[in-house]
Formats: sequence, C-alpha cells, structure tokens
Amino acid sequence: MASTVHFNFVVVTQPCASLYTSSSSSSSSNSKLKLHNPFSSPSFPLIPHKSSISLRSNRTLLCSGYGNPPLSKAPHFRVVGLAKAEPPLKVMISGAPASGKGTQCELIKNKYGAVHIAAGDLLRAEVAEGSENGKRAKEYMEKGQLVPNEILVKMVKERLLRPDSLENGWLLDGYPRSTSQAAALQEFGFQPDIFILLEVPEEVLVERVVGRRLDPVTGKIYHLKYSPPETEEIAARLTQRFDDTEEKVKLRLHTHHQNMEAVLSIYEDITIKVNGNAPKEEVFAQIDTALAKLLEQRNANLGSLTC
Repeated sequence: MASTVHFNFVVVTQPCASLYTSSSSSSSSNSKLKLHNPFSSPSFPLIPHKSSISLRSNRTLLCSGYGNPPLSKAPHFRVVGLAKAEPPLKVMISGAPASGKGTQCELIKNKYGAVHIAAGDLLRAEVAEGSENGKRAKEYMEKGQLVPNEILVKMVKERLLRPDSLENGWLLDGYPRSTSQAAALQEFGFQPDIFILLEVPEEVLVERVVGRRLDPVTGKIYHLKYSPPETEEIAARLTQRFDDTEEKVKLRLHTHHQNMEAVLSIYEDITIKVNGNAPKEEVFAQIDTALAKLLEQRNANLGSLTC
C-alpha cells in the first residue's frame, strides 16, 4: 500500500530546479527525495517509492501528488527556497529605563525561542572578547566618549546574521534608539515583524529607578519598596548607582522620549503599545496575545498559497 509523506514547507517557483525520487525501486532503502536548485541541495528523510507526497504550510495542503514515474520522466517543480511554516519572529521591544524590558524579554525568549539581543550587553561582550569591533569601541570608551553609531550598528548587524538568530528569530532589546540607527538597520535589510513599546507613567518610572539598590557582593539588584533585601546585613552594604537619582533619571527619561518619538515614526505601522504599569504576568499576557495573533495571520497567509 502506498504511504503518505508530509513536509511542513512552502515551495515558491523559480526555474532551474527539480524534485524527484532517486530510485525507481519501491523496495530500495536508499530511495530519497532530493531537491536540486541553484541555492542548496538538502537530502530529505527516506521516502519509499510509490508515495503520495504532499507539501503543507502548517496544516494547510498546498499541493500533492502520487509518484511512480521513471527517473527520466520525474516531475519537475521550480523552487526558490524552503521556509518553515512558522517563520522565525523578528521583534523589537522598547521602553523607558525601568519599564520592565528585561523581564519581558526573558519571558518572550522562553516561550518563542527568539535570540535576545541587547545592544549594551553586546557592546560589553565584544569589548571583553577583544573582537575588532570591540577594540574600536574600547578606544572611545577609555576616552569617555560615546561609541559611534557605525560601530554599534555593525555589532548589531553581525549578531543578527549569526545562524542562531537566522534560525530562531531575534528579539532586539532597546534598539534602535535613534532614527539614524533605525535607518542603518533598514539599509542592511533588517525589518521587524512587530515593534513593542512598553508604556509606564513617568512618576512610576522615577519611583522604580530611585528605589533601586545594588548588592556589590552578589551583583543582585534590589528595590527598597518592591523587592527589599532579605537581611539587615545585605541592606547595610547596598549601594545606589550614581545616575539613579531623581534629577538624573528625569533627564534620561526626557532624552528617551525625544528619541522614541522619532523611532516610532519609522515603525508606526507595526507598533503595539503595551501597558507596562501592571504585574509582569499581565504585561506579558498583552505581548503574548499580540505575538500569537501575528503568527496566526502568517499561517493564514501561508495557507492561502497554492501550487
């Protein structure tokens, strides 16, 4: 009896490619379905001859066929490439200092598998590794100067092009922060599927920042109101960052809002605004709903393709 084989891939047409079974023997254990095109030649899992082959996007049938042709008369499919039924997510998330980006990024990464990329962490890692970009950045940092956009953009670009980002998708945290950074990313071809903006009232942000304290021994961050230290011994050694004062945080917020207005004008059509002044579970529920809807729309669009 003929068997049925399903592939969760989308096939798009272009000349110079063929799809065929490599053996005409129905009992051959070496019978494979192979794809030949100008870009790649992956071998698919073993498929018995006399198989009904169907190509599907998620659970939607795109095309099917029952095959028992001689090799010389094998059917030819014109193929550009193959894409998974649910393409990797490309997400940008932004918010003011203390808006909860780090917490939400962790939750998004855990559920959707996207690679979390924070420009600040990336910069520090490159400097620590002593990469070419890191060495250039260190020269400016040692002089107390800001790292030029061209260096930072190059770091982000190279990280977005790594295999894990291409395969699993990416979650760009707090970047871009200016129109020039956004424009540079667009020039390199990086366009997010969605831009998430966490909105929190300024007075709440100021309270969150001013109440933060650092344990110099463990590196753990506490908050005097929302996450107080466990013991008096820990409380006695806590320190406050020099820029976590009310005056300085208000200046940072003013700068953030100015830059964000310009960035949002670029991503206006794909921006969702999330109420960040809520428990982290409720904030994530808003984000999760938006991402799930995005994937649902994608699958519906893929399902409408026909051979």
